Amino acid sequence: MPFPSPSPVANEPPGPNSAHVSARVPVPGGRSTAGGPAGGRLRRRLGAALLVVVTALAAGCTGEEAAPRDNSAKISVFWWGGDRRAELTKQALEVYTKRYPHVTFKFTHQGNAGYFDRLSIEAAAGNAPDIFQIDDNYLTEYAQREILLDLTDYVRTDVLDLRKLPAGLAQSSQVTGRTVAAAAAENTPGLIYNKSLLDRLDIPEPTIGMSYQEYLAWAEQVSERSDGDVFGTMDPSADYKALWLWLRSQDKELYRGRQVGFTENDLTRWFELWAGARQRGAAPPASVTQPANSGDVTKQLVTSGQAATSFVWSNQLPELQKLTKDQLGVVSYPGDPAAHWARASLYWAAYRGTRHPDTVVHVIDFLVNDAVAGEILGTERGLSANLDVRRAVEASLTDESMKKSVDFETTMTEKFGSAPVPPPKGHATIKQLLIQVAEDVQFGRASPRAAAASFINQANAALTS
Repeated sequence: MPFPSPSPVANEPPGPNSAHVSARVPVPGGRSTAGGPAGGRLRRRLGAALLVVVTALAAGCTGEEAAPRDNSAKISVFWWGGDRRAELTKQALEVYTKRYPHVTFKFTHQGNAGYFDRLSIEAAAGNAPDIFQIDDNYLTEYAQREILLDLTDYVRTDVLDLRKLPAGLAQSSQVTGRTVAAAAAENTPGLIYNKSLLDRLDIPEPTIGMSYQEYLAWAEQVSERSDGDVFGTMDPSADYKALWLWLRSQDKELYRGRQVGFTENDLTRWFELWAGARQRGAAPPASVTQPANSGDVTKQLVTSGQAATSFVWSNQLPELQKLTKDQLGVVSYPGDPAAHWARASLYWAAYRGTRHPDTVVHVIDFLVNDAVAGEILGTERGLSANLDVRRAVEASLTDESMKKSVDFETTMTEKFGSAPVPPPKGHATIKQLLIQVAEDVQFGRASPRAAAASFINQANAALTS
């Protein structure tokens, strides 16, 4: 169990490392930080340090860690999501306040649309929330803009304990070698398929490790057996995560620094792969595919009955299951499963200008590592980042589709490859650009080669602007 951080001095300007400077104890015979004799001052500091240790051990006996003694701290917390997420997040943080009554919270949440616009405006005005939710679309950008509190020293001293997270998940919180956030939950892409449909057609379920050639042959068989009523596969050519995993199965990445990590020839082959699937009848025409290109869960073809599979996130299985009476299943995307990695579905980050850095980090550690908080939050944001908490949550699950999602993630844990660095600034723009040029190919407005060339030029310009 990590020792608690010392309480910050009231109204002390927060610096990324200020919380830990005061925690360091001088070596015997050394000099004080003020440069004077170390004798009595050293003994007093050693005594204070011993008191901290004893306090921490006493807290450990009760299963709780002592919180920083920050008088009457009111911490603002901001996230996006629906009412269910809001309810669970508030419940978890109310547990924190019951344990540490001197810490209360101001809750603010909204839908995804406009969330980062609002956060950016508040940060520019020096009034950002103490703790906020962020994802990999903006993690690098906000780190580079120095909006995020540097958590590196907190992690180094285990005040923010990331040791129970998969290595790739902890690594994904780093930008240029600094830890700038903590994973709130984990997910990975998942190929969701209609198990009931396959049973009716007497076709085997897709499996982990199918090559793309095997997968498309399987999808073509589904289309034929259903007499064209259901296409075998969704066309994911506009989906950045499908492209990214396809590239990773060939030892390439979506990004290389502030440039795309692949060539015009690579993207041409990707578009040609799916043009061939449409021509063979394995994938649907553009008019059927387009509504699903945005990633909207309610418009996925696996639940609308138009395709046997959809390329989505594995933790979306329970939400998709609610939209159909057929039973759904999940496997990895086609290709080498090591192309997948343990991805942070969302992160908790802290504002660099917070007046309560130690308390804020303690709260984030609670949200990530506390078993009670984990059981309350469940799988709403994805699977618990902490593996011990995840096992506890898994044991309490009753929803069958949720169990399938957790089982899949557990199976994939041993197959995951190394995590890439978080996407660069401009990632959100690149995702939309891919949809635009992929739809040009889907509707026949551009050839695969022309669309690929257009994408490469525009994407690299956006990433370096």
